[in-house]
Amino acid sequence: MSDLNTNAFWMPFTPNRTFKSSPRLVERAEGIYLYEKSGRQIIDATAGLWCSNAGHCRSEIAEAIHQQAKTLDYSSIFNFGHELGFEYAERLVQYTPEGLNHVFFGNSGSEAVESALKIALQYQRARGKGTRTMFIGREKGYHGVNFGGISVGGIAPNYQSFGQPVKANHLRHTLDIERNAFSKGLPEFGVELAEDLERLVAFHGADQIAAVIVEPFSGAGGVILPPKGYLKRLREICDQHDLLLIFDEVISGWGRMGSPFASEEFGVTPDMITSAKGITNATVPLGAVFVHDKIYNAVMDAAPDGMVEFFHGYTYSAHPVACAAGMATLDIYEREGLLTRASGDIGKYWEESLHSLADLEQVIDIRNYGLVGAIELRAPDSLKGKFGGKASALAWDAGVMARGIGDALCMSPPLIIETHEIDRLMETLREVISGL
Repeated sequence: MSDLNTNAFWMPFTPNRTFKSSPRLVERAEGIYLYEKSGRQIIDATAGLWCSNAGHCRSEIAEAIHQQAKTLDYSSIFNFGHELGFEYAERLVQYTPEGLNHVFFGNSGSEAVESALKIALQYQRARGKGTRTMFIGREKGYHGVNFGGISVGGIAPNYQSFGQPVKANHLRHTLDIERNAFSKGLPEFGVELAEDLERLVAFHGADQIAAVIVEPFSGAGGVILPPKGYLKRLREICDQHDLLLIFDEVISGWGRMGSPFASEEFGVTPDMITSAKGITNATVPLGAVFVHDKIYNAVMDAAPDGMVEFFHGYTYSAHPVACAAGMATLDIYEREGLLTRASGDIGKYWEESLHSLADLEQVIDIRNYGLVGAIELRAPDSLKGKFGGKASALAWDAGVMARGIGDALCMSPPLIIETHEIDRLMETLREVISGL
């Protein structure tokens, strides 16, 4: 780092002064591994940032990007188009739940959420319910960092730093370690927490609420899984009060939970799904909103002929290079069966291996589903709420990238991980946690 000028780069979500005094730099990546300049190998137990689902540096995706950049590197998507965008959208909706047959493209999960919130408002106006301008999110939920996303999100520092520009209220979170510690799969207790939505509807009035937005499981909140029946009950309450239900599947989509989308895994169909990250295996930024027919048709039918139906979009929506990367990513997912792999033997092996750490006195909870998991640590009073960060730093030193969130170590390994790699990961974590 001594030969680098570090002043120019203002790093996101990073204590810059601390990092630059003791940097962690990645030189290259391959498969489930990262490599430092020295050649030291690190297990990427977070798939980058919940996103490199097919593993790093897949040659098929790199070649697709290369060929597309040589053929059509960019074309405006405002009043123009390219065939690849339409082909890609048609291919994507083969994986979405029934009725979600339309795709609005952006460039990230944050933009996908922003787009979904605007689509919800546009839909309500199109059907003559323009008073419905409020959103219901959930505590500990993460929906990106645009103003809409931080308003509906429930991550306290994001909200406290910038306020709440978009009208929103929040359901209580579903983390209940006292009743659900060491759950394997969905926790047994907590379905009644969905009734909190009834309380908020009664307080604000259904005629003020445009949509409810939740992650099927809270990722950046600390891998918080929904109690059994919770998501279905949210769907029922939304239907009862004529509210849209949006699932933020930026993390849970594309095989993480054992199905293409968590909505299918849990048998609950929302009105919109936001997606990003694994959609292109994180090689080129791309986000998408999958929209139900009823919403799309209402917005289209409400606009006069020849007029723009939805005044929203991005310069790089459906960027041809991103679409090419996405198409190649789908090829890999299909060919290698990655979208359902987590529901099979490797998911069960991951679960049993993760829970093998339950005997450590420093561990107070382990939670998992598919190929995602979290280890909740017993934090000393002086580090409560920050102990995961300390454990994450020690894990890096030992050769594992795991994300520290609150007092938890959170993981979402590439879907290509094998049993021997899980063994090595757990052996390393056992040593790290034992030494805390």
